[in-house]
Amino acid sequence: MLNSTDVFVIGGGPAGLAAAIATRLQGFRVMVADGAQVPIDKPCGEGLMPDGLAALEKLGISIARENSYSFRGIRFLSAGLAVDAAFPGGAWGTGLRRIVLHRLMAERAARVGIDFLWQTPVTGISADGVHLGNRKVSARWIIGADGGNSRVRRWSGLDAFRTRDCRYAFRQHYRVAPWTDRMELHWGRQGEIYVTPVAKDEVCVALISRDAKLRLTEALERFPELQSRLQGTTVSSTEKGALTATCKLKRVSRGNLALIGDASGTVDAITGEGLCLAFSQAMVLADCMRSGDLARYSHEHRRLALRPFLMARLMLTLDGRPWLQRRTLQAFQKRPDIFRRLLELYVGVLSPSHLALDGLSLGWGLLTA
Repeated sequence: MLNSTDVFVIGGGPAGLAAAIATRLQGFRVMVADGAQVPIDKPCGEGLMPDGLAALEKLGISIARENSYSFRGIRFLSAGLAVDAAFPGGAWGTGLRRIVLHRLMAERAARVGIDFLWQTPVTGISADGVHLGNRKVSARWIIGADGGNSRVRRWSGLDAFRTRDCRYAFRQHYRVAPWTDRMELHWGRQGEIYVTPVAKDEVCVALISRDAKLRLTEALERFPELQSRLQGTTVSSTEKGALTATCKLKRVSRGNLALIGDASGTVDAITGEGLCLAFSQAMVLADCMRSGDLARYSHEHRRLALRPFLMARLMLTLDGRPWLQRRTLQAFQKRPDIFRRLLELYVGVLSPSHLALDGLSLGWGLLTA
């Protein structure tokens, strides 16, 4: 059993596996430890946007059609109103079960020669290594990828937040053929429900709200159109819940240690950008480790997070405001070009600098809708 490695990744979820693969492709020896076993599941919307798929392909991972379902764009719905747009350039997004994604990533990591310690909890860290009970593994670099409640973040003294705003998310699957080639986001008074096709006969339905007691069954009663589509279908998974948060850390690295994924800060799940952000962070982090410059990683981390944070702030202004949801969708219907441009911003085709101009256009649209 190895007692030393170049890079030790704490956490074997998608963010940790992405970091492991990216650093391994830079020529490092890499070890990953996680207290769980493959495949690791986690409540999420299970949709990968085009930019997320592009980042995943750079890690050498492609998704077969039989394991997923492709969608062409996004649709917003609220109180009988609907507006949608296709992804720019004919791009596609993909929905797939989280356990399928994790299995594909773990297989890729094994093929490139990463060492795994599954069902092996990490009990501590030091300046030159990682502790696994009575055993120590020396490491030149340590990556904390152990999620939103990261112990690595706490152990390294990086657990200081700039901002933090939490909501609650619950996810369940239904055995029904997708009825659209769009990922749908249904806006309501007490939360949002988004629907992602994940197979030719299955959809993922996720609820996000500020009410910790609100569950999908009760919430669906407030979305009669969606409820009618799911009426009489078979529930194909147990309901799983998680905390979803928008939070920024003051720092994401210290010494030879860096945080990645939810351990390094999160955006609200409404953006669907968590995985894409983690994959992009992984490639930047690997390059910074190759050059020995984690200060650059901190700078690049902030840059990568800018667009998702702006999108989260923009979309959360509609949270719990039915009158604003209705006015916004009316404005989008009158000016579909604004919605298309926001979608381009959403998937990274436009830079955040375009948000000011589109914000002025949207504001005028709201006044005249």
